[in-house]
Amino acid sequence: MSLVTHLGFPRIGLKRELKRALETHWQGDTPAGALLDTARTLRARHWQLAHDAGADVVPCNDFSLYDHVLDTAVLFDAIPERYRPVFAESHLDGYFAMARGHKRGGHDLHALEMTKWFDTNYHYLVPELHAGQRFALVGDKPLAEFREARALGHHARPVLLGPVSFLLLSKTVDGSDRLALLDALLPAYVELLRQLAAAGADWVQLDEPCLVLDQDADDHAAYRRAYAALAEAGGPKIMLASYFGALGDNLALAAGLPVAGLHVDLVRAPQQLDAVLGALPTDRVLSAGIVDGRNVWRSRPERVLPLLRKARAHLGASRLWLASSCSLLHVPIDLDAETALAPARGATMAFARQKIEELRVYADALAGHTEAEAALQAQQALLDRQAQQPGVRNPAVRGRLRELSPQMALRRSPYASRRTAQTESLPLPPLPTTTIGSFPQTDELRKARAAHRGGKLDDAAYEARLQAEVERVVRFQEEIGLDVLVHGEPERNDMVEYFGEQLDGYLFTKLGWVQSYGSRCVKPPVIWGDVARPAPMTVRWSTYAQSLTGRPMKGMLTGPVTMLQWSFVRDDLPRETVCRQIALALRDEVHDLEAAGIRVIQIDEPALREGLPLRHADWPNYLAWAVECFRITAGGVRDATQIHTHMCYSEFNDIIEAVAAMDADVISIETSRSRMELLDAFVRFRYPNGIGPGVYDIHSPRVPTQEEMLELLRKALQVLQPSQLWVNPDCGLKTRGWPEVEAALHGMLACARQLRAELAPTMA
Repeated sequence: MSLVTHLGFPRIGLKRELKRALETHWQGDTPAGALLDTARTLRARHWQLAHDAGADVVPCNDFSLYDHVLDTAVLFDAIPERYRPVFAESHLDGYFAMARGHKRGGHDLHALEMTKWFDTNYHYLVPELHAGQRFALVGDKPLAEFREARALGHHARPVLLGPVSFLLLSKTVDGSDRLALLDALLPAYVELLRQLAAAGADWVQLDEPCLVLDQDADDHAAYRRAYAALAEAGGPKIMLASYFGALGDNLALAAGLPVAGLHVDLVRAPQQLDAVLGALPTDRVLSAGIVDGRNVWRSRPERVLPLLRKARAHLGASRLWLASSCSLLHVPIDLDAETALAPARGATMAFARQKIEELRVYADALAGHTEAEAALQAQQALLDRQAQQPGVRNPAVRGRLRELSPQMALRRSPYASRRTAQTESLPLPPLPTTTIGSFPQTDELRKARAAHRGGKLDDAAYEARLQAEVERVVRFQEEIGLDVLVHGEPERNDMVEYFGEQLDGYLFTKLGWVQSYGSRCVKPPVIWGDVARPAPMTVRWSTYAQSLTGRPMKGMLTGPVTMLQWSFVRDDLPRETVCRQIALALRDEVHDLEAAGIRVIQIDEPALREGLPLRHADWPNYLAWAVECFRITAGGVRDATQIHTHMCYSEFNDIIEAVAAMDADVISIETSRSRMELLDAFVRFRYPNGIGPGVYDIHSPRVPTQEEMLELLRKALQVLQPSQLWVNPDCGLKTRGWPEVEAALHGMLACARQLRAELAPTMA
């Protein structure tokens, strides 16, 4: 019978136990030992859950206290020198200093740069390397967690980020060649593999996700050199894992490496199966990723079974493993916990546990078990019926899509004309200041929201609480001197969920949490039907906030691409079709905000770069419809209405032309962690519109000094014209505490005033 496994499991716990343990530890309320006990409990629980769901082999070392790429850097001693004094005092404090920054005990350290993990909403910490970097195996995390799983009676397979992908996902601070460090890194991998073999590991999973990217001859040479060395190590058999796309022109390379098995993603790229079967040597195992590790829908047996039968006929049962397409990190843990979900909707969904159960059923069906075959037939029939349910197809929405014209994606005038109109409508000082949108979500706010949802706080009392918070935020912004204000978003639980709750075609879970980074978790809404806006969503709060002040108040929306990317999207329509539906719904909101007198409207698109296909050949099509959807949302507003957008933690230098094509009047971007490196794009490409490069890293508790923020702004002025420059934080302030926010924003405003005074003679 074919073996059932998966590539990795969610880390955070069903009720976000890891999040709470981390945050109480960072606050000083939970000692390190208690945090590590929580982690150990979660690992044991998740291994047992996977085993009970039908997994023959469970991965280990897929767990992380913050991020698996950071774990790999620390494991192999790729620790920048500035963090080593903190590591010397406490390994755990040093680890978290790299992740979050550190400002105590005489240390004042920035966090490592953070960016998106391929085209997902998971963020990883970018290792910093340099020419001559030395590596050494300095930890035992993979070994310890393998022994932990073995002691609990599980057949476990250690998971490691492969050496080539580790280097390709890193950055060199001196501009040197990352792959030139491979020979220095490999001995540490070899030593670890030998230790795992000695401990009894029969297989090890080496993740090389970069194999689905465009790779050149130097990359190919690195893979060959790396795996030749690892094959000689005498370690466990290697399962080389690719995911998130097709191997494509890297298939011959991957199939030719001296490994014992190859994992391929047959959800994102089912078309590659024939080529993979033709290229795979006769002594290799194929791990077939057949259930979607990135979405919540049950698989369609009519699509999966033909693939599996073909693979089994070619390989035999013993050489075929059944697995998730990628790690299950990107989906919630257990659908059975969703007791409030409508049965008709829940029946078509599968979370991590249910996906492993599906794999078990497929394995049993391949083995000829009639009960499993009948279960798959029933599953396909259920999915077929679901497509006919009311709301899946909305004739009004589909008719509106058919009527879309190119004119709907245009502003009324070019930017130069709009700028003149906005200068008259919005008399702002040079270097105008603003924030990205949200202000701290205090415990009191969260308790009030929970009480209101639970029926313990009536509508009038809840609304009064929110109004008081909006007024507090407005008065604070006036007091410190911000130029363009926000209402603070106290009514919003999440920047996608809040809007999805007010749109037709969405549904929501209670415990559908997934990790975004560290302790930050999101609960993506589920798009199951055609999307429409029954009523205005934000006008009420924006107009209330504007009534409190004479300064311009930004209306705040999440853009269509981000609404798409940060949701679990239906799998029966092209993604661009769903995105256009969302864009039309948001367009109505933008026009209602404008009609209500809101002169500045921000349409956030932090996920634009995230959605970019992994292969360059596929970029033009995606960028065309993604930019079009943004422009549909903003299209048709008056010249005097200023449209902002925001992007964070996205390496968008290589798509700067597409960013410009969005034609927002002002774009705010994350730049503080990278120390303004993202502005390099504006050296070669003269972006004409307004730009707000963030000067305050809100994903770290560390409050920057005024000198640091001034340095960043001066770097920006080396690239941008003073007339373009806005001053703002990197992102919304929702996750920060009020004391940090007050100190940082006071400093930011002082910097803006100082620079205005310095630039006054040149801008007169």
